[in-house]
Amino acid sequence: MCGICGKLRLDHARPIEPHEITAMCKPLRARGPDDQGVYVDGPVGLGATRLAIIDVAGGHMPLSNEDGSIWIAYNGEIYNAPQLRRQLEQAGHVFATATDTEVIVHLYEEFGDDFAEHLNGMFAVAIWDGQQQRLVLARDPMGIKPLYYYRSQDQLVFGSEMKALLAAGIERQIDRTALHDYLSLNYVPGPRSLLDGVHKLPPGHVLTLERATNQMHIRKYWDIPLVEHPVIPRGLDAEAELLELLRQIVRDQMISDVPVGAFLSGGVDSSMVVALMSEVAKTPVRTFSIGFRERSYDESAYARMVAEQYQTEHHELILEPDAVAIVQGMADYFDEPFADSSAVAVHAVSQLAAQQVKVVLSGDGGDEVFGGYATYQADKLALLYRRFPRIVGSQWIPWIVNQLPTSDKKVSFDFKLKRFANGASLPPLAAHVAWKEFFSESMKGRLYANEHVRDASTPRPTVELMQEYFDHYRTDDLLNRLLYVDSKVQLVDGMLTKVDRMSMANSLEVRVPLLDLRLVEFMARLPSSLKVRGLQLKRLFRRAARTLLPAAILRRRKAGFHVPIPRWLKTELREMVGDYLSRSMIESQGFLDPDVVEQMLNDHARGRADYSRNLWNLLMFSLWHERYFTTGSEAGSEPLEV
Repeated sequence: MCGICGKLRLDHARPIEPHEITAMCKPLRARGPDDQGVYVDGPVGLGATRLAIIDVAGGHMPLSNEDGSIWIAYNGEIYNAPQLRRQLEQAGHVFATATDTEVIVHLYEEFGDDFAEHLNGMFAVAIWDGQQQRLVLARDPMGIKPLYYYRSQDQLVFGSEMKALLAAGIERQIDRTALHDYLSLNYVPGPRSLLDGVHKLPPGHVLTLERATNQMHIRKYWDIPLVEHPVIPRGLDAEAELLELLRQIVRDQMISDVPVGAFLSGGVDSSMVVALMSEVAKTPVRTFSIGFRERSYDESAYARMVAEQYQTEHHELILEPDAVAIVQGMADYFDEPFADSSAVAVHAVSQLAAQQVKVVLSGDGGDEVFGGYATYQADKLALLYRRFPRIVGSQWIPWIVNQLPTSDKKVSFDFKLKRFANGASLPPLAAHVAWKEFFSESMKGRLYANEHVRDASTPRPTVELMQEYFDHYRTDDLLNRLLYVDSKVQLVDGMLTKVDRMSMANSLEVRVPLLDLRLVEFMARLPSSLKVRGLQLKRLFRRAARTLLPAAILRRRKAGFHVPIPRWLKTELREMVGDYLSRSMIESQGFLDPDVVEQMLNDHARGRADYSRNLWNLLMFSLWHERYFTTGSEAGSEPLEV
């Protein structure tokens, strides 16, 4: 795993100097502490910081083809690289290293811009074709690895993180629409970023820029298969085929020249990955988990159960952190404000694992592939609710809501009732979004500082972003449509961003076998009744896991790495909240109404309302704003300390 960056100058005033690329590499050092390389040639410069996993000694980057006409900077792992290498060698290509990086160079020689269609893995790629004077950027189909870019009249700059672009001196101005979406979702959905003009290359896309014409083109090369009327194919033993496919994927993703471990939360996804790794591994799998002193947040007993069954070399950390230091560190490392509090736990378990291994497998992505979120149960119950007259439906609401599990034991029945009731009468997509949002459209309207800011910040409701994906994926299977929306938005810019940043902060590569393209395509072609039946989530996946996992793991409700934020806000973080959400701080930023924020703080402190989720969201924005606008910090180049 690595960090990549670069710059293509479009005017003819001066060539790129090595120090320009070196400066962009500096904030990416945690992504690649083992090596750093720079290539410059006239108008182009490529940089890479390397975490050595495959061909540790011979994989220096940037790397070129045989005659030096094509250069590459690359971040990722290609799981079908051995097969591709054999095909390319048969076609006459000569390899100088054992890296998957060089496979991509020769694929580009062979197939041009279609090279990415042959790759199965996670990657962000930058290729400079010196003969044709063109830059090619590509991102993996599921968006596991990040890639930012900024285009102006005279240059294009890109990098694995936005901090690399800031080191190149780009302008800093907040994108108001991106801020609007962040307040709704706790993260900034692509292709926007919170900085105006900085974009995320969408997953499954290739960007090309021809220097002769200055023409930039972005093309989609892969998408989740669309099946308009999904049915179970005749004769398909879906359970057996899924299990065999999972076994093959885990075998493929365990290939490494350095030790490989696994995150183990005790949920069905990570437990299944560990079970399958144990079938392949010649020595006990090294597993890593965290727990909390607060029993209502502690899930470590389930992880120990799986570790004992498979005799793993299990490492467990009871998290007793300095909350202030952790929050400050998160703000330092994330490129944009990010308010999923489970990032705290992902960082802690990454730090634990990085003490012993360079690579881990995780169960991330299983909820979007197999149907694992409680919102999918709410989606199905809402369909039932909408069939009844309003007066009858209102009598059914308490019963319906009582069927909804929650992964957070601190969430009250009243909260679930209000959330469900507010969404159940909306159209399906709007309801699906409403159950996820943190600030509703009406709350944001009150929160903005004045009419000018309000008008500039709300060109469209956040649900309209989701609508584009919902309309594109026209299948008569509603739940499959919603799974597609979540895979394009929440998975990419929420879940995968969290795992990438917190693992890379600790120089740790995380592989996600449940997002292997073979598995994603297999599940996409099946009807949602195999994913969520009644209120049972991940039905097919759980059935496939029956012979491998303890019954207690299969029966348990969805959990995850939850952190006691409500208590922290009233105790360890109380002073920080007071500082960063103070009237003077809010006024200096100029986006939010200090009276509204102050009222939220007072109501929360007096127990009139639970605004812990909202205040955490605002706190993370304020911390980010201070670093990127008040101090201009280029933080994040060093591993976080807890």
